[in-house]
Amino acid sequence: MYQLLWFCLAAYGLTQIIVYGKIFDRVRPLVGFWGDLFHCPMCVGFWVGVFLYGVNYNTELFTFEYTAANLLICGCVSSAASYILSMMFGDNGIQIGREQ
Repeated sequence: MYQLLWFCLAAYGLTQIIVYGKIFDRVRPLVGFWGDLFHCPMCVGFWVGVFLYGVNYNTELFTFEYTAANLLICGCVSSAASYILSMMFGDNGIQIGREQ
């Protein structure tokens, strides 16, 4: 259970850095397909999950067997966690209001 929590937190953190971090402002595309991809926490979250799946052998926080199913599942779990957490938390804390 804790492995999944660590995986989701690592995925969320890395996704936030890639999508919103100032250090990537110069290399993050602004328009087109790549611009859409790099400004979407759900999209980047999927690829972060695939990356974390690939490096899970090098960490003790989480370990998954190397199978095609786990690759897809890690990508999907990371995407969902990154999107949900980015919608819940913003620069000003917990986002309570609803958009209409």
